[in-house]
Amino acid sequence: MPQNKKEGLFFTTIVCFSMVMTMSAYNLLLHGQFSLSNLFGGLVPGFIVAFLLDVLVVSSPAKKIAFALPVNKEKKIQLIIAVSSCMVLGMVFFMSMYGVVMQFGFTKNFLSYYIGAFATNLIMALPLQLLVVGPVCRMILRKSRQRSWLKEKI
Repeated sequence: MPQNKKEGLFFTTIVCFSMVMTMSAYNLLLHGQFSLSNLFGGLVPGFIVAFLLDVLVVSSPAKKIAFALPVNKEKKIQLIIAVSSCMVLGMVFFMSMYGVVMQFGFTKNFLSYYIGAFATNLIMALPLQLLVVGPVCRMILRKSRQRSWLKEKI
């Protein structure tokens, strides 16, 4: 877990980018629209929206909820699972909305499209975050701590 603001920003960036790229590819595959041009064409705007939502909207409430859950805060793995799960729920809530709006706009079928997208995205995003992206990004963070550029000056 990040220990200072620079580490937090670095960790948020790599997790967000990894999740946006993977979930974008997943959704494009589901809709039969996968191509590298479609993937990379939507990657930058999707990343910007996801990053802003993460930092400005989802992160603080998700962490408050996770820390309020009855988990053993002395056990780092339980805390990581709680925070990651709350973050995924919040991000899937908003990014599914973003995806539906970008693909279909606000139509009379918006709610049904959104519910379908939310369920489909949650099924992929939660295990992806808990089993792949989270562990890999935490490993990258640990290895990056050896670099002086992540250490805050006191």
